[in-house]
Amino acid sequence: MFKKKLQNSFSEFCKLKKFENNKQQIEIVNLLEKFINSKKKFFSLLFNPTNKLCFYLSGNVGVGKTMLINFVYSHLEIKKLRLHFNEFMINFHDFRHKNSKNSSISAFVKNLKKRFDLIYLDEFQVTNIVDAMILGKLFEEIFSANIKIIITTNIKLNDLYKDGLQREQFLPFISIIKKNSLQKELTLTDDYRQQNKKQLKRIFYPLDEKVSFKINKNFREFTRDKIKEEKIINTKGRNFKIFNFFSGITRFKFIDLCDANLGAEDYINIASVCNHVFLEEIPNFDEINSNQQLRFITLIDIFYEKKIDLTISIASNLNALSSSKKHFEAFKRTISRLNEMTNYI
Repeated sequence: MFKKKLQNSFSEFCKLKKFENNKQQIEIVNLLEKFINSKKKFFSLLFNPTNKLCFYLSGNVGVGKTMLINFVYSHLEIKKLRLHFNEFMINFHDFRHKNSKNSSISAFVKNLKKRFDLIYLDEFQVTNIVDAMILGKLFEEIFSANIKIIITTNIKLNDLYKDGLQREQFLPFISIIKKNSLQKELTLTDDYRQQNKKQLKRIFYPLDEKVSFKINKNFREFTRDKIKEEKIINTKGRNFKIFNFFSGITRFKFIDLCDANLGAEDYINIASVCNHVFLEEIPNFDEINSNQQLRFITLIDIFYEKKIDLTISIASNLNALSSSKKHFEAFKRTISRLNEMTNYI
């Protein structure tokens, strides 16, 4: 499935990108190569841990999980699919909506099997009860169809959907993943996205008149030679208007995207027409605005996945921005990604 030994290709990649690779990364690359090349055999599943159908890679923010798996994925010569977990679940629900006469989980998985041998799900996290209740059956069907899954996540397997509603009904999913997966954790001490702290950022704070003047000036400079348009984004019959749209560059206030009743699918559709977003007046977070914080986390995950550049104004220094207790761990990823997405190239 690979043209050459993957470890050698990864070493060349790191040298080209001036990344420092380490023994742990090499170990994971080698395990992934064995995992992808392995074939499902009853006895080998019992005695060879690489002969599993799921590779579950966890680790803290900024340790390079996505970078590493993206590298492996780019070298795969099989029928493959790469999606952010949110997009995968949107596709699942869309399939069931469009195929009302045959909307079973089995029908969805059969459709996947026709097209893909391996599915890579980035940023795996379960935050809503609807998805939590169906994942066990869905993945049971996927594994029965002999489709391989690669998962990257910040969350250890036993902590998925922690403190979620009716979590006891979610636990069978964890058991299914444990039974079918090879679990590895990538542990590095530094967040690679913050290694160059002298890098100029498109970040403005605090939220005062001086910052408002600066970000307005910055927006004018970016859009100087572009024509203003109005875009209408339609998501399942809901219209969302973008009033300040200049050939892929646009601006929103935080409340426009995170106070409104918008979700992952809306954010994906917004990202599909943008390449640079000015996002203004991002507040500190606490238990009172934790719902808005969760939308913000989802928004940044999707914009990061779609490679959207950001210019932001925030309540305080980015690394001092406060979080609700509920979303504290997930918000670390958001801060890390904002550091990267606001870099001047």
